Amino acid sequence: MSENRGIMLAKSVQKHAGRAKEKILQNLGKVDCTSDEIFDDHLNNFNRQQASANRLQKEFNNYIRCIRAAQTASKSLMDAVCEIYEPQWTGHEALQAQTGASESLWADFAHKLGDQVLIPLNTYTGQFPEMKKKVEKRNRKLIDYDGQRHSFQNLQANANKRKDDVKLTKGREQLEEARRTYEILNTELHDELPALYDSRILFLVTNLQTLFATENVFHNETAKIYSELEAIVDKLATESQRGSNTLRKQTNNPIKTSSPVQPSVNKLNNANINSNYQNQITTNGGSSLANSHANTADLPPGVLYRVKATYGYVKEDVDELSFEIGDLIRVIEYDDPEDQEEGWLMGQKEGTTEKGLFPANFTRPI
Repeated sequence: MSENRGIMLAKSVQKHAGRAKEKILQNLGKVDCTSDEIFDDHLNNFNRQQASANRLQKEFNNYIRCIRAAQTASKSLMDAVCEIYEPQWTGHEALQAQTGASESLWADFAHKLGDQVLIPLNTYTGQFPEMKKKVEKRNRKLIDYDGQRHSFQNLQANANKRKDDVKLTKGREQLEEARRTYEILNTELHDELPALYDSRILFLVTNLQTLFATENVFHNETAKIYSELEAIVDKLATESQRGSNTLRKQTNNPIKTSSPVQPSVNKLNNANINSNYQNQITTNGGSSLANSHANTADLPPGVLYRVKATYGYVKEDVDELSFEIGDLIRVIEYDDPEDQEEGWLMGQKEGTTEKGLFPANFTRPI
């Protein structure tokens, strides 16, 4: 076994030495070399494609690390906000729910970037090292082929004088074997290199669409959460200025078959909003207004006053009214005063014909 290993090692050393000699002679212009301009074009495309993919992979790995750092920083910030926002302040539970929703959004965002963008990118770039090995093997076999071709040419020149048919036959066989080995690899690469190059478009379209769509969803949903948080703090500021029950423990939610809740933006949690306007709503049918801050001038007939939504609300019953943050609603009389429910108003969303019940604590008078 050791003897066979020694023979194989000697042959390998001889082959490497032969290739090195042939390459030197080619570089010096002493011997010609087989050229393939089409393959050279394919190889140039491959090299550019690999360099671009490696750059994208490097930058995206760095981006993922930054996203995870930002995720950690966001959680720490939200924990501090929840800690400093006192339990008796209005919207405390809603704020807790929204910060929890923000944390879930960040986790989902980081997971999708890693699972749906980075992993396919790693798979794509993983093709290049193997293809490069095949190209390098093809180049070695080309040098072997050129070397055998030159050796056979020399053998032919000498055979005319020595009439050495045995060496000539063996040389022809070695040349044919070298040519066949080289051409098999060369033909395969003529198919595989352009196919790999063409695949870059479909990959980039799919990968970048996933990246941009994931970014879009994350930032849109995050914007909604921060809009909700802004509304909570705005409500705290308003109540603080009025000297209302901001510093007192809030009362329970308005009474209705289903207590009104404010859905979180990405539907991960529901936040129960305390009834901050119960002192503003009468229980005699809703026909009067106890809040002096509402403007009752120049209102259409039948409209008691107007309110602006500080939270989004999705109706749970057919007789309710859905709205989003910022929507303007006209508060009107109940059709039947006996239907009045504490903490709930009857209203019509401005600019629409939509009419129904809605929780007062999701709005503020204007």
